[in-house]
Amino acid sequence: MENFEKIKISVIGALRSGVASAELLKSLGAIVFVSDMTDAAKLQDSVKMLEASGIDYECGSHTDKVFDCSLMIISPGVPSNAKVVIEAHRRNIKVISELEAASWFCKSSIIAVTGSNGKTTTASLIGEIFKIAGKKHEVAGNIGIAFSRVVKNMDEDSTAILEVSSFQLDHIDKFRPNISAILNITADHMDRYDNSMEKYSVSKARIFMNQTAEDVLIYNHDDEIVKRIVQDAKCKLMPFSVREELSAGSYLHTKSDGAQSIIIKHKNDIVELIDVEDIYIKGVHNVYNSIAASLAAYAAGIENDVIARALKSFKGVEHRLEFVRELKGVKYINDSKATNVDSVWYAINAINEPIVLLLGGRDKGNDYSKLFKPVQEKVKAIIAIGESADKVCTEFREFTEIKITYSMTEAIQKAFEISVAGDVVLLSPACASFDWFENYEHRGKVFKELVNKL
Repeated sequence: MENFEKIKISVIGALRSGVASAELLKSLGAIVFVSDMTDAAKLQDSVKMLEASGIDYECGSHTDKVFDCSLMIISPGVPSNAKVVIEAHRRNIKVISELEAASWFCKSSIIAVTGSNGKTTTASLIGEIFKIAGKKHEVAGNIGIAFSRVVKNMDEDSTAILEVSSFQLDHIDKFRPNISAILNITADHMDRYDNSMEKYSVSKARIFMNQTAEDVLIYNHDDEIVKRIVQDAKCKLMPFSVREELSAGSYLHTKSDGAQSIIIKHKNDIVELIDVEDIYIKGVHNVYNSIAASLAAYAAGIENDVIARALKSFKGVEHRLEFVRELKGVKYINDSKATNVDSVWYAINAINEPIVLLLGGRDKGNDYSKLFKPVQEKVKAIIAIGESADKVCTEFREFTEIKITYSMTEAIQKAFEISVAGDVVLLSPACASFDWFENYEHRGKVFKELVNKL
């Protein structure tokens, strides 16, 4: 479908990626129709953009009009088993993700990052490295700016740095990154994958399914699931580890003085990049993220000193262990992006002070047992929030004090009352945000606004 003139395309989902995809395809001459199950009153910004672009749309339901098309593009929030998707398949309508559609028009090279945890930080850090190097690039995808929104601005001298989710990968066809990275695979989105880690892992593995011997796959050698699935890759492999020294890839080397440094070893090239203590963002999870980003930049030809400078200066991303303020000796930290159990585990273990933890939201089939020990040791109280507040109470009541609240305003006030000087109030929910909020960014922004009003 090289010529999109007059081709009928339906876009399912009218949020960030859906609107961007619709506008891109309309600009190429396609006849685009956008459909979303959400009421128009809740999609006012999207509706304004669609009307300004002259794109036909419907809200509140999917009518038969969505099937009057040659191609259907679905947003990440639309499950593969949604009735509209199943019916499209039954009618032999090709269904793809916004990621796939945007990639058709990409003239630049692509670096794609996926994983259960850390992909936003890693993609952002790669972007920071490219920025310091003075290289043309766009950071997009699942990270906030849809790939469709920026792809037409890119040329052969640019690099698209994409955060990629499993939902986006579920419906790719030809999407092929020049450099891909799989950071880790832990239980997440089990509600979307029939509680099957195998199905979830297969979805993540799609990031390299179209890569060839010319391309590079960076992967976490310490993650047994990742190590297993990459055995099918047909591209160059670059592993990384913080647990053992590798014969190739990147790892930590312990020097005679006990300090650890990041080593990159590739063919005859052995580079001591930076001491771990000089990396600005702290925690073992950020060591993993920093190594993965460094390998991606190295594979893209960025100079080693530029990579090291970026690691020393990069301050992290919004909504990921983001310091908000200190009030009366209590620190408030926004970790709204922690939408699974493993993310919360890393957050708790990155903090040394007593914690008042805001936990809960729309549960995705979470198994909280991994958190029992760190909660018992480091969390003085849990403020249970969202739809899963009762489950959180049931799971943790024998390990710490629990307070159930019914709004973010109430949760912040309760945390303020419980905490004392030297404590940390941590929003790290382990759940999706769609019960009370539009997305995790909205949840984090509301948290920060309320904290700054205290």
